[in-house]
Amino acid sequence: MTARPPEIAAMPRDFAPIKRRRLSDEVSSQIQTRIAAGELRAGDKLPPERQLAERFGVSRGAVREALRNLERAGVVSLQAGAKGGAFIGRGDPSVIGDSFRNLYQLGGVSLDDLTEARIWLESTVVRMACERATEQDLAVLTANVDEAERLFLAKRYNDKIDVHIRFHNLLAEATHNAVMVMLMSALMDVMRDFAHAVGGERTDQTIKARRRFLAALSKRNAAAAVAEMTEHVENLQARYRTRMQGRRIAAN
Repeated sequence: MTARPPEIAAMPRDFAPIKRRRLSDEVSSQIQTRIAAGELRAGDKLPPERQLAERFGVSRGAVREALRNLERAGVVSLQAGAKGGAFIGRGDPSVIGDSFRNLYQLGGVSLDDLTEARIWLESTVVRMACERATEQDLAVLTANVDEAERLFLAKRYNDKIDVHIRFHNLLAEATHNAVMVMLMSALMDVMRDFAHAVGGERTDQTIKARRRFLAALSKRNAAAAVAEMTEHVENLQARYRTRMQGRRIAAN
């Protein structure tokens, strides 16, 4: 039995003709307004470029540029093929991480900025996790630390980085709050790049800190868990800074 092709979304009211100079921006804005109003929902298929251009009163090029911009923002999914077209997306949290990454790489965000933001966010996440984490959440976090320890003993230091990063994302998932998950993922995407750039640690300091943190989390001791996480992030920043300075000296 063949799947029924998606219907083109019905438009309760027509699009308004474009009068501003940045035509593609106005097209994007009107589409986003329809999404915010609930007239367009995730999975809806937009009319073909030609029809959209006629409704907006602009060129197909302006429509194409608008759709590509919306795709980069995670709002629209462009699919090729006979059954393809422009579909309203379901949101892509990685877009936030890409923005943070660009800011860091371009010098708009410093390591101090990242550390400060992490401490604020992680403190909130830890408190929420202390209240909401299930036994399954705690088991997953513990398994993550066990995996990191196995990699450390095997001297797979760079592989250990990704496991350590995943711990923070798993902790955010233990809050059972989608916004916290997205924010943590965005920050940790930047930290992943940074950690790989300076190289994996050859010590088990982070693993020991994780064990202490999990002990506090399991007891639902928010104050102790926050203190442990804050100390870990601050110590990690100091170690990163020392290694960065060492690399600069070696390079000179």
